Amino acid sequence: MIYYLSQWLLDWFHGTAWEGRLSWLRLFHYITVRSAGAAVTALALSWWLGPKIIHWLKQLRFGQDYADKAEEAGGLAARVLSKKGTPTMGGVLIVTVLVFSTVLWTQLDNKLVLLTLLSVIVLAGLGFYDDYAKILQQTGGGTPPRVKLWAQTAVSAFVGIYLWLTPSTTKLVSEIMVPFYKHPIATHAAWIGILIVVLAIVGTSNAVNLTDGLDGLAIGCSLIVAFVFLVFTYVAGNAKAAAYLEIPLVPGAGELTVFCAALIGAGLGFLWFNCHPARVFMGDTGSLALGGAFGVVSVLIHQPFVLVIAGGIFVIEAASVILQTGWFRFTRLRTGTGRRIFLMAPLHHHFEKKGWYESQVVMRFYILCVLFAVVALATLKLR
Repeated sequence: MIYYLSQWLLDWFHGTAWEGRLSWLRLFHYITVRSAGAAVTALALSWWLGPKIIHWLKQLRFGQDYADKAEEAGGLAARVLSKKGTPTMGGVLIVTVLVFSTVLWTQLDNKLVLLTLLSVIVLAGLGFYDDYAKILQQTGGGTPPRVKLWAQTAVSAFVGIYLWLTPSTTKLVSEIMVPFYKHPIATHAAWIGILIVVLAIVGTSNAVNLTDGLDGLAIGCSLIVAFVFLVFTYVAGNAKAAAYLEIPLVPGAGELTVFCAALIGAGLGFLWFNCHPARVFMGDTGSLALGGAFGVVSVLIHQPFVLVIAGGIFVIEAASVILQTGWFRFTRLRTGTGRRIFLMAPLHHHFEKKGWYESQVVMRFYILCVLFAVVALATLKLR
């Protein structure tokens, strides 16, 4: 909205004595300026709204009054404080601030931004419903996994099919790009592309959800991944930078930089309240929305496989659950007794059970996430 307001004022006072005095409004035409504004706005709003939303969640008794899965399993000697009683659904804060800041600073006639915001809002709604079901049941069960998976798949399929049927974005789906290669490895492969879109959005949405098990872990890693896509979206939308680095140019992708900046601001603001000991959890409301956002953005800049590298921590966490579950079922069928690869899955609980303090696990995962981010950024040049 600020972009349109500045443009309206410049047009209104064009040719008058005020034209020179208002020339500074041209700054809002630059994506970098609006991205900075979105980040600062989101951070300030998070600090201001955070205590109010936490108090509101406590009043509504939207707290985790059931022990989480790690505490139910027991054996976490390094965990000093119980999570029980901490308000959940803090993702409401993230999504509210993210959407407002993006709308305030971006160009709303950009279909890539609108598609991203729509996906975030729908997935946040799905997560909110799941969190609310858990609170009602007080068992941590929530919405049946199949229902969540079908809803996520529907959203992802809509994004993929919409991009394919729109002439200006059809190549985002029909041409398959992979890191370290300048050219598509496959063309006219729309069905494969749609499948990749679904896997990127659904997979990342659930992977971030699985990572959200320790104070500050999911949101901190999300901030690092968001910075990677802040760079990628800016480059993908800039004709000169895209040509120099030989990556696909996506007209309008630069506006997604504003979205990523708003996400960073909202994430930093939420981390203020979510760091150990957490005053609020993001819940599925936040984790499903954040993961979905990364999936959608990666698809819209024609770099879905970069997400696998940048979000390496999320991939590892999801893989640990898949391996643990698969091996347990396989050995139970073969021997009658299920066996485990890890002490507990997701992987962060494995290290907790080995005696690592929660803050140690989180900080070391941050370090690994930074390393993955560096490798992802290196793909810009190594082609």
